[in-house]
This record gives sequence, C-alpha cells and structure tokens, in this order.
Amino acid sequence: MINFNVDPQKCTRCGACVADCPSRIISMDDGSPFIPPEKEAGCYRCQHCLTVCPTGAVSILGLDPANSRPLTGVLPDAGDMELLIKGRRAVRRYKPENLEPELLQRLLDVACYAPSGLNARQVHFTIVDDREKLALLRDDIMRGLGKLIKENKLPPGLEFFADFYRAWEEHGIDILFRGAPHFLVVSAPQSIVTPVEDCLIALTTFELFAQTLGVGTVWDGLAKLAINDLLPEFRTRLGIPEEHTVGYAMAFGKPAFTYARTAQHGPPPVHRMA
Repeated sequence: MINFNVDPQKCTRCGACVADCPSRIISMDDGSPFIPPEKEAGCYRCQHCLTVCPTGAVSILGLDPANSRPLTGVLPDAGDMELLIKGRRAVRRYKPENLEPELLQRLLDVACYAPSGLNARQVHFTIVDDREKLALLRDDIMRGLGKLIKENKLPPGLEFFADFYRAWEEHGIDILFRGAPHFLVVSAPQSIVTPVEDCLIALTTFELFAQTLGVGTVWDGLAKLAINDLLPEFRTRLGIPEEHTVGYAMAFGKPAFTYARTAQHGPPPVHRMA
C-alpha cells in the first residue's frame, strides 16, 4: 500500500500531481486525483506528487506534507551556489578534533537526499565518527600494508603504496587519511542499476553541504584502494555489507586552513552538436 490520500478541503484540482507523476499512475476522478489500486505497484516512491502540490493537499507513503519544508522564496541564489562550487577545495590538513555528533548526523541526513538511479535510494553510509577510532584503523591498515610489502604481495600497478608506507613508518606522514578525524565510505548493493554512480552523487552532495558548515573534505581514493583492493578484511571490520560495491571514500573534519579565494579554471571543453 502506498497510502495515496488527497485532502478535499485543500485540493484545488489543478492537476499538477497528475501531470508531474513520472510513472503516470495518477488519474482524475470527478476532478479529484486518485491512483487506481491496480496501478499502485508502478509507484516510484519519488514523492513528486507530495512536493508539487501547491496547497499541501497530497499525502503518500504515510508522509504528512506539513512536515516538508517550503521552498518558495527561500532557495539560495545562483551567485551563492556558483561561489560554493567554485570555492570547493580538497582539504589535506585538519584540526585534531572531532566534529560534534549532531553535525555528523546532519551531514548524513542531507546526503541521503542525493538522487539515485531508478530512485533506488540504497546508498549505505559507513562512517568512522571518532578520531581515535580512525587512528587505530589507520595504524592497523599501515601494519597490513607493511606485511604486504615485506611479502612482496603488492599487486602490479599499486607498488606506489610502498612509498606511502615508508612515509608513515619513517616520518609519521599520513598520506592515506591526511590526518583527518573522520572517514566515510559509501557503498550500494551490486544488484541495483547504478551502484557506483549513486555513491558518487551521494558523496558530492555530502561534500557540497559540508562546505556550508565549515567542514573540509578530501576524496580519498587511496584509502578506498587500501580497504577494498589491498586489504579487503577491513571491509568486514568497517561493517560494509559483503554484497555491496564500494563507490568511493572521503576523509573529512575541521580544516586547519581556510581558503581566501576561488581557483581559476576553464574554459571547459565543450562540443555543440551541429
């Protein structure tokens, strides 16, 4: 049951929910929207009908439109969004302190709004929420890398991990996690249509929102390789489901430095169809 309900006192019979339904399952019955029972299985659960209704008359999936935030007149303007995107930086130096638990949860709560293929919404967030936990994880990963190196078991093409291990062993330089207090791995079931793409979109959403809260991030492909390819036992330690594809990883925390201006890129390579 998808519990599609229309408040007749609020509904203006404008037909927006009917016209905007991606699966085209909403019809008008004597001027009132409804979904025939035989078509309910075709619902994408996208909530377009709930969000497009101008008067908040439509409810679906047991969700009360009164609990949704209004959008009219409160979205950031284009200039602010442009500056946010152009000002994004990969942060590789962090303050040695945890983010507040409420802030961590807020970041994840917003990231889960990221779009996904066929509205699957099955991205799984695996987070290390404490810098001491991450330090222990890093130390154990480094020991695992050291063992691979001593046994000459680094796969072809990944021999450069020996340099990262030596930087840590000899100088205490953390190239894998960059000294960040927190670490996030996103994964999704292999069975969905776009597991990797969904993960990348979710992390991009996470990163952009993090900037607005003063949180720095770095896309951590090296740690992802170490955990997913070189030392897969750490997937189990982190609790990543066995049937999941790891999309990517990100280290994050309070940046040690702030950036004063945007970088300068472009123009983009563009081909316009004749």
